[in-house]
Amino acid sequence: MTAPVRTGIPDARSQLASLPLAVILLAPRMRVAAANPLAEQFFGQGARRLIGRPLADFVSFAEGRLVERIGDAEAPLSARETTMIVRGLGPRSVDLITAPLADSPGWQLMTIHDNSAFEALGDDSPSTESLFLRGPEILAHEIRNPLAGIRGAAQLLARKLDEKDRALTDLITGEVDRVAGLIERMQLLSGRTLPPVSACNLHEIVHRAVAVIMAGNPPGQPPIPILEEFDPSLPPVLGDADGLVQVLLNLLANAREACAGQAGAVISVRTRFASGLQLQAVEGRAPVRVPIELRVSDNGPGVPASMREHLFDPFVTSKKSGHGLGLAVVRKLVRDMNGRISHERDETAGITHFRIHLPMARERRRTARTVENES
Repeated sequence: MTAPVRTGIPDARSQLASLPLAVILLAPRMRVAAANPLAEQFFGQGARRLIGRPLADFVSFAEGRLVERIGDAEAPLSARETTMIVRGLGPRSVDLITAPLADSPGWQLMTIHDNSAFEALGDDSPSTESLFLRGPEILAHEIRNPLAGIRGAAQLLARKLDEKDRALTDLITGEVDRVAGLIERMQLLSGRTLPPVSACNLHEIVHRAVAVIMAGNPPGQPPIPILEEFDPSLPPVLGDADGLVQVLLNLLANAREACAGQAGAVISVRTRFASGLQLQAVEGRAPVRVPIELRVSDNGPGVPASMREHLFDPFVTSKKSGHGLGLAVVRKLVRDMNGRISHERDETAGITHFRIHLPMARERRRTARTVENES
């Protein structure tokens, strides 16, 4: 028997039930007042068991300040790739949005996009991101030839310079070698083989990238200061050193362009330990902790608000002469090291932050042993 066809506009309950997001309605004091079917699935409990209970009864956050911010029911909140721990189900990487309800003080709507469900599926289907990264595979031969010429010229020039003046020629040959290695790794990125990772000193990597950026300052422009704020107690990270240099070069170059011509322009690079952050791994394996944070900040005007949600997508750019590939490559490189990168704009302070979270070298070794014992 065919169900009768309804006419007119579907009611709000039907619309919420059809959304591809978990949605819950929070009453004052963060008590659940309603939940759509995907929210029931996400929390592993029916609406009857959710309704009337405080949100804190069944979820917590790796970033404790999120609870306080959600508790401010009059302020909207958007948190990308944050870790939500669901009681009985474990941690989930989610995109979280809360918004106050108009004319209903203390009430707010929360939407949850479960990134873990998608990340656990792997990368079996071709995407725009994976397709455009095949460019280096096609152009590798043409790029290597001029690189070899540049390296040879730098070596010849070094023979005519005094020892004290050879720092720049050494920088040139070192960068040529790094770019050549990067091309090889980019060819790996276009396939399924991940680049090799090892223990890396993050601060040495930052120093190297900053030296390259400062050496390549546009002629006639005063260099923009790059401030370094390091946590000297940080352990080595597990990553690809040359890939991390490339990531930093992209972020620092973007920051320099954003600040160009601005009075009081400044760029900062900060490292710190962010305890509690972890990524949900493939089903059956232990989550990977990513407690090492590398932050690149600048006080430029930032990207338009309309572009921020798609900032890491290929071919998205606010530059007139840009191709929109830099940040997409950055995200790919970081993710292949089992890390994550996010963008945040602090409008009050007028500062843009790019945060990279990476695993510790010894943490990966512990995880590898755990996985080996489980298999």
